[in-house]
Amino acid sequence: MKKVITSVIITLVYALLAFYFALPAINLKSKEFYMYVISVIVVYLIVSFLAGMKGASRFDWSGKSNSFSGVNFRGMKVSTKILGGIIVIAAVVLLGGSLISSEFFHAKSYQQLMPVEEREFATDISQISLRDVPVVDRDSAVRLGDRKLGELVDLVSQFEVDESSYSYTQINYNDVPTRVAPLRYGDIIKWFNNQSDGLPGYISVNMTTQEVSLVQLDQGIKYSPGEYFFRNLDRHLRLSYPTLIFDDYRFEVDDEGKPYWICPVVDYTIGLFGGKDIRGVVLVDACSGATEYMDIEDAPTWIDQAYSSDIVVQQIDYWGKYRNGFFNTIFGQKDVVVTSGGYNYLALEDDVWLYTGLTSAGNDASNIGFVLVNMRTKEARYYTVSGATEYSAMSSAEGQVQHLSYVSTFPILLNIGNQPTYFVSLKDNAGLVKMFAFVNVERYQLVAIGDTLNEAYSEYLKLLAQNTQVDSSALTTTEGVISYISSAVRDGNTYYYIELEDLDKVFVASIQSNEILAVLRPGDQVSVGYVPSEDEFIDISEISRTARAANQESSAGSAALREANEETE
Repeated sequence: MKKVITSVIITLVYALLAFYFALPAINLKSKEFYMYVISVIVVYLIVSFLAGMKGASRFDWSGKSNSFSGVNFRGMKVSTKILGGIIVIAAVVLLGGSLISSEFFHAKSYQQLMPVEEREFATDISQISLRDVPVVDRDSAVRLGDRKLGELVDLVSQFEVDESSYSYTQINYNDVPTRVAPLRYGDIIKWFNNQSDGLPGYISVNMTTQEVSLVQLDQGIKYSPGEYFFRNLDRHLRLSYPTLIFDDYRFEVDDEGKPYWICPVVDYTIGLFGGKDIRGVVLVDACSGATEYMDIEDAPTWIDQAYSSDIVVQQIDYWGKYRNGFFNTIFGQKDVVVTSGGYNYLALEDDVWLYTGLTSAGNDASNIGFVLVNMRTKEARYYTVSGATEYSAMSSAEGQVQHLSYVSTFPILLNIGNQPTYFVSLKDNAGLVKMFAFVNVERYQLVAIGDTLNEAYSEYLKLLAQNTQVDSSALTTTEGVISYISSAVRDGNTYYYIELEDLDKVFVASIQSNEILAVLRPGDQVSVGYVPSEDEFIDISEISRTARAANQESSAGSAALREANEETE
């Protein structure tokens, strides 16, 4: 009996330690739970075997006294056959559950995991202001964040910017594309010295202006993946919700800038282990540790990424692959499409949407369309737009500046003049953004490059207007009399701001787009080509003085000359 109690105690200690560190969900749909149970039973059998061997006075091969044939040990109250049976059952469930949950048996169910609605590109995706175009990708944001923290001598000695996968989450913060990242302790000694106050704040990177700020908090962040013991985020979640299965969490802030951990709750909707989806989220106050579970449809609108990109891309692939069943993906591959191999995010309707191109399974040289997925609600939209893949566009942009060896960021999909357009930033070897490019999706040979965003945009508008093979119906031309004109230097270039009579818009153009800007003045009548926008400031693609204005200037000049001659006489 003493040996049995000892075996149980040792196994119980192992079970507690294994649970403390591995943190498996106590859930029959969790594979980790089965592995945990198997490991506990195996440990008990090993400990009992060793205890039996140590206490056995003799071993009778005949099996009549102090025997242990098979897995029977002297002094054990629980039959090892039962424990062995539990292991076998757990293994069968793991293997059998994975098999019966596979796409082979449930191709239709997998295809329907993400309902996709076909929509019109120009209707859904309106032209956005250049001030709202993200020019910074995650890698650049990481560099900017490190540089910002390096400027703060009192903090850099104790903390680092957390660059893990859950960090630098892209969100819409007050309608501005932003990436946010928490700090973390430099090492365990620095954790010991600072853990009572917590992490002092988080890094915020404005993706449009490249401005970086350290947001310092009145109450420090005390719950994070970098914490130890019971303030560790994983452990805090598991002890609060022992049966829930969690997906990868993300760091976000609400509209007031308060930090939270967004912890999606997983449900397997097909068989036992198939059809991974999100059924809810747990919000964890990063400062106080307070938690709240809510169903996915009840998630607050400030949350931007309740779904992980891995789940979304996988479900898009299911939707494209299994439209005609499982065997069609192997034989024939009729109407089989897959994602293009990359994705990015788009700010739309005050939410963050993942977009990725779709390409035929048999031909990855071009896209046949795009899918946009809301990362909070999983609403999915499909747009039939044939053209270059994202990687082709990246190569096309890099080819324009190959002498500089700049590297393109992954494209962002924009609507410019009702034309699906890739926008990329071009970075040097140090990872700094140096130039910008717009690439037409349908004809990726049409590339506009500029040192500034405005330059590249103006050049692209010219391409749309000049290239007869591109639908430029969205470009508008208007005539009017200049009521006000002024200039300002921005990004090392001179920009002119023009107001026309009876219009409440301000037109903006760089001197590099047309030198006539330097001689325009109030009273001149001009013709302006631009893409309509709701913005107050509108970039123009072309500007010229009309014949009437030129005649008026010529007449005015002749009149002035006649008056001068008369005075001379």
